Amino acid sequence: MTVRTRLLDPAVGRAMSTLSKAAKQGLGDPALAELVVIRASQLNHCAFCLDMHLAIAREHGVSEKQLDLLAAWEEAEDVFDERERAALALTEAVTVLTTGFVPDEVYEQAAKHFDEARLAHLIGLVVAINNWNRVMVGRRIPPGGHTP
Repeated sequence: MTVRTRLLDPAVGRAMSTLSKAAKQGLGDPALAELVVIRASQLNHCAFCLDMHLAIAREHGVSEKQLDLLAAWEEAEDVFDERERAALALTEAVTVLTTGFVPDEVYEQAAKHFDEARLAHLIGLVVAINNWNRVMVGRRIPPGGHTP
């Protein structure tokens, strides 16, 4: 494997951490926030973020069944409620912009479960974790080393 920098500019790290914290707090549901960041990290293949956020999710009481089936949440209908499913669909749509936009039906479904402020924080959280995933994957930072 090519050696890559482990350096992250401290000002960039602080700004990204501030965005993540504000989005999580504004969403107001720590367990759901962790499901969202884990799903985005799965899509982005970020082992570092998966390792860290799986541990945090457990601390927030996310069930092992949800964590085990998160990669197949669409098929695991009994495991995720409608609100969680709407958040996960929006997470995927914002993370994987293959068609160039978030489909209206995905946004509208999320808007049924989140007021405008919480929806804005949910989108902010997806943007924040995608930033972190790209910073970590771009540098190939291995899992481990995170201390809560």
